[in-house]
Amino acid sequence: MSVFTGSGVALITPFTNDDRVDFEKLGQLLEYHIESGTDAIVINGTTGESATLTDEEKNEIVRFTVERVNKRIPVIAGTGANNTRHAIELSKKACELGVDGLLVVTPYYNKGNENGIYEHYRLIAESVTCPIILYNVPSRTGVNLSINLLKRLAKLENVVAIKEASGNISYVGEIAREVPELDIYSGNDDMTIPLMAYGGVGVISVSANIIPNVVHNMCMSFLDHDIELAKTLQLHYNDLVDSLFIEVNPIPVKEAMNYLGYGVGACRLPLGEMYEENRKKLHRVLDSHGVKAWK
Repeated sequence: MSVFTGSGVALITPFTNDDRVDFEKLGQLLEYHIESGTDAIVINGTTGESATLTDEEKNEIVRFTVERVNKRIPVIAGTGANNTRHAIELSKKACELGVDGLLVVTPYYNKGNENGIYEHYRLIAESVTCPIILYNVPSRTGVNLSINLLKRLAKLENVVAIKEASGNISYVGEIAREVPELDIYSGNDDMTIPLMAYGGVGVISVSANIIPNVVHNMCMSFLDHDIELAKTLQLHYNDLVDSLFIEVNPIPVKEAMNYLGYGVGACRLPLGEMYEENRKKLHRVLDSHGVKAWK
């Protein structure tokens, strides 16, 4: 059974002016997404600046989100690390706190070989009962999961899906053909509908932070066989998606949210402010689409 189908928002982490996690704002964002049709909440991921969060902050974000969402939609927590023991600790704690699934990125920087990566995921999977979504994002990790390795990983009982963010649609087709037991989620907003055409079940989306109803409707249109509407929405909003990646994620999406009045605070260093030229371009694209905040 899929952890979710449709649009899972890769949720930003809001910070206060003194750089603490803003739980009041987080609660508002969670309610906004549930009201807007978002199909799943994905916390403590790349867009949530997990690399700058302490373990205590990560666990408190999980605890708060699970309690606030209260089973209305699935909650998925990012628990990946390049240290297997650390990833196990984070994964066990998130499952204890009641998440519906885990998003576990491939080990990064030390770049394990295939036997090591298999053992990494095997030990995590055996330590929890939560379903696990593999996260393949070689542009950040330096590691791409081979088809043969995916076949091995798919035999682990609770490895059920992959968030695929390589940008290689041919590779997606290989996964769909060779490893059909894995659900596929798009990790690239501009490739959601092409990926779903290969059998994908949805997206873990950055743009859903600001256009949640659009991303939900796009996915559901495809799943309901209204391919023309799904295609139209994908193509119409691709320039907005592009603008959200004009600098490294999540710098632009947080800038967009602040411009729209969400008040989610700045990114933590080493992610700095946008360059002025890029900021102006982002604002122009937002204005051209008439994107509005929740108010």
